[in-house]
Amino acid sequence: MNGPDIVLYGATWCPDCRRSKSFLGDQRIPYRYIDLEAHPEEVETVLALNGGKQIIPTIVFPDGSHVSEPSNEELAQRLGLTRAAAGSTYDVVIVGGGPTGLTAAIYAAREDLRTLVVERSALGGQAGVTERLDNYPGFPDGIGGAELADRFAQQAARYGVELLSAVSVSSIDPSEGRRRITLSTGQEVVAGAVLIAAGSTYRRTGAPGEADLIGSGVHFCATCDGPFYKGVGELVVLGAGNSGLEEGLFLTKFADHVTVIDRSDAVAGSRILLDKVTAHPQMSLLMRTSVLEFLPGDNGKLAGLRLAGADGVESVHAAAGAFVFIGLKPNTDWLGGLVELDERGFIVTDRTMATSVPGIFAAGDIRAGSTKQLAAAVGEGAAAALQIRFHLQHLVDA
Repeated sequence: MNGPDIVLYGATWCPDCRRSKSFLGDQRIPYRYIDLEAHPEEVETVLALNGGKQIIPTIVFPDGSHVSEPSNEELAQRLGLTRAAAGSTYDVVIVGGGPTGLTAAIYAAREDLRTLVVERSALGGQAGVTERLDNYPGFPDGIGGAELADRFAQQAARYGVELLSAVSVSSIDPSEGRRRITLSTGQEVVAGAVLIAAGSTYRRTGAPGEADLIGSGVHFCATCDGPFYKGVGELVVLGAGNSGLEEGLFLTKFADHVTVIDRSDAVAGSRILLDKVTAHPQMSLLMRTSVLEFLPGDNGKLAGLRLAGADGVESVHAAAGAFVFIGLKPNTDWLGGLVELDERGFIVTDRTMATSVPGIFAAGDIRAGSTKQLAAAVGEGAAAALQIRFHLQHLVDA
């Protein structure tokens, strides 16, 4: 089902098409996109599939079947994603299926704890959309992010962990001894402990035009969307941290040239990555430069960016695509004040990774004071699982 033969017929102006493209990208499902505006000859195919009606998005699967204007729930079902918990009671529910959550799940399951992982996107988290990981121990030649993420999920499944993807947690009720968790599907489950490992997402610039062009030239995942720009002349990456430099290097596989733009005075990424970027014939760095606006072209797609240099002088930088990597925002909005957060929105914990609410723990990128590194995220997942075991044992003994 997740082979490259999935075809999505759509158009730039279609918000449902952008939603479906985003969903497939989040789930790391390869697909081929056909823009009907650029390929009007394909309209006949869409009409034939939909009984003479031009309905988009129309998504065709390898077996020849198709869905038209699907909701995310319908698309998830068609892709065979597991979105319903098998039971109603668990020892631990883990919110987030990235490296932290999956490691915690492996450790918990090995302790014979009934464990459920709930991931709003694709299992593997941000690691799964990273082109290559060169600093994770045990892989001297590096490993692809998607491959490592799949290995995490496979190992968790081998120990009997229930894994839900494309499902989020709507709320956690702390009013009773066992925590009641409501899922976005409406299903409710109860657990003796909850681990919040929902990670963080890339921040947006907030500049005019950005929101309107997401999926039509503005992106947050080079691995997901970079291949759509094969053969273009210019792409830009916003942010000169490690993520921006890594993804910029990856994008040189497709574009003739990549410019990394950052408003700060100095590159925040590592010296090794900086050396690679400055030595690369297809890359340039543009520092002390701010994005004022994302500019659409006549076709509704990104045509360029309006920039301001340190001297205040404005200019237009033509580009077919812009990839935004300007920092991380913790995925805590859904908590609604349930647990204590710091001034930046990260969850405050004690040394045992316990939050301000008994029985609710937090680990990984979402936790205040975490290092936002993959190896550390895995370590925090293991440590949190051990603390949860102690907590559950205390409940039994009480």
